[in-house]
Order: sequence, then C-alpha cells, then structure tokens
Amino acid sequence: MADADLGNIVTTRREESMGWLQSIVSKGLGWARKYSLFTYPYATACCGMEYMSVAASRHDISRFGAEFPRFSPRQADLLMVVGTINLKQAPILKRVYEQMAEPKWVVAFGVCASSGGFYDNYAVLQGIDRIIPVDVYIPGCPPRPEQVLDGLMLLQDKIGNQVHRIADREQANPTAARHDLLLSMNK
Repeated sequence: MADADLGNIVTTRREESMGWLQSIVSKGLGWARKYSLFTYPYATACCGMEYMSVAASRHDISRFGAEFPRFSPRQADLLMVVGTINLKQAPILKRVYEQMAEPKWVVAFGVCASSGGFYDNYAVLQGIDRIIPVDVYIPGCPPRPEQVLDGLMLLQDKIGNQVHRIADREQANPTAARHDLLLSMNK
C-alpha cells in the first residue's frame, strides 16, 4: 500500500472524528444556549401587559431559561418585539437589533408586531419582518401567556437544532489581522 493511500485514509478518519466531536460540541452548545436566553423586551403597546404576566409567578418564563430581561441590547440575545411599531420607531428598532451580539434571535409578540394588526394606515409598520428577520411569530391580540410559552419552546427547539461550529478555519480572525497590521505599522 502506498503512502498516499494511507494519507487519504488518515485524513478521512480525522475528518470523521472531527465531525463527531463537532456534533457533540454543537449539541452541548445548543443545549446551553436554548436554556440561557437573555431577553430584550421592546414593549410599545398593550401586549406589554401580557409580557409582564408571562414573567410573573403564575406562568413563570424563568422555567424555560428566559428569566432575566436585559435592558441593554449588548447584553441580550433574544429581542422580543412586543406591540405596535410605528414608522418613526422602525430605525430605532433596527439599531437595537444591530447592536445585539451574535447569535441573536427575534420574536414578534402579538399581531401588531407580526403584521401591523388592525392598524392598516400610513403610520404603522406592517410587520417587523420588513426591517429585521423574525424567528418566531406569536399570534393574538394580545396573545395568551400559554401561546407565548409555546412560541418560546419553538424558539428553543430551533436554537437547540442549529449547527454550532467549533472554529471557522476559512476566515481569518479580523481582530487579530488588525492587531498584526497595527504592530507592523509601529515598527
């Protein structure tokens, strides 16, 4: 058997073992991420009361790992858009979304955030999916707390089934590249 044939076998087995290791790490990261959601509630209208009832002790959203709301987008990974979004608020909502760190998820809470609701006029955004991507839509005016918990469980399933990569070898680390550039400029 030639050495080239052995090299292909070793490479194939190494790739298979890395695939197995990556799948185990991906499942572990998925499990950890789906039970540690830090929500940023962007509440603007009457659905905010339903959001408060979901966070209260009777329905207790903390059982699902989404207990602590963060009021800074830099500390949150789940944006819950709760209520009606006016066109004047759309750039602010987009900026909040862009300030969130990756990975990030979005939930449209209620019919007004999902499709504009019964406000079919010039001042209301007809669905937040026109400016930011939405992962889960929760229907209702306002949605019942059970619907919100069901939507949260759908999002957790989506997060848990995502593929999480250990390292991306195709792209260089941009921070390290900038650091090397600064070091070369100082010499």
